Amino acid sequence: MTLRPFLLPTLGAVAALAGACDDSVRISSTRTDTSGKGVLKVVEALQCPQTVGSLTRKGSAQSEGRVCTYIGPKGAEVSLHLVPLDGAEPAQVLQAFESRLSTALPEALARLKASAAEADAAQVRAEADAAGAEAEAGQATADADRASVRAPGVAIEAQGDDASVRLPGMSIDAKGDKASVRIGGFHIDANDSDGSARIRTSGGGDGDSVIVNARDDTAEVRTRAGGGATRASWILTDNRSAASGWTLVGYEARGPVGGPLVVATVRSRDNDRDRAFEDAKDLVTLNVGE
Repeated sequence: MTLRPFLLPTLGAVAALAGACDDSVRISSTRTDTSGKGVLKVVEALQCPQTVGSLTRKGSAQSEGRVCTYIGPKGAEVSLHLVPLDGAEPAQVLQAFESRLSTALPEALARLKASAAEADAAQVRAEADAAGAEAEAGQATADADRASVRAPGVAIEAQGDDASVRLPGMSIDAKGDKASVRIGGFHIDANDSDGSARIRTSGGGDGDSVIVNARDDTAEVRTRAGGGATRASWILTDNRSAASGWTLVGYEARGPVGGPLVVATVRSRDNDRDRAFEDAKDLVTLNVGE
């Protein structure tokens, strides 16, 4: 049985996550661990200190204390917004921010949308192939390159570069350059031929979710915490600088049930999000809490 080279580190990473995370997923660089989250404050006007980490405020607060603008490393732009919901759903409000920010990296977004559509189609094919493999599992074969392992709770079928693995709570399907991994609410779809990967996790006791789409030098990361309050982030990056000059855009948003939301938007020419983006998150925390 031959597994494609890209699948081995993928499986190793998945196994590590499965052992460490149980029913939740934590990504330290994006601070998505919501186990210690508290009550978010209702904000009437923004707090906009002159400096926060690498950020320096540009001018004074605008729009009656509802907007502050900061400049960061390498010309990064951070804007802090206080946004009333006025009857709208938080997802609608954040989609408007996402749409505006996405215009800075149109090529990256187009590549990722195409990759996501291909991943969805590949998942359907993988499920059909898996069903066919299970139907054929009981048939005898004289093919020396075919391996079959059956035990209580375990089913493995492999032939050449193709493999199907079924374990309690886990399924793996590899076909040529493509692989699909399912562990509970944790899903990975990868394609070695175009360098794309799609990672999704959802569920757990509090409904937290993380979605990662990546293709070549482009990536999109979306996180959302469960519960009635809003705790969400979105990042779109492209190592190939766009015509706009930006390589990273995104937002961090938090707010209590009913709003308002405190949203920090980021545009950066530096993909190191531990700088401007993390400082923007500190601004949000200062205003509304964790």
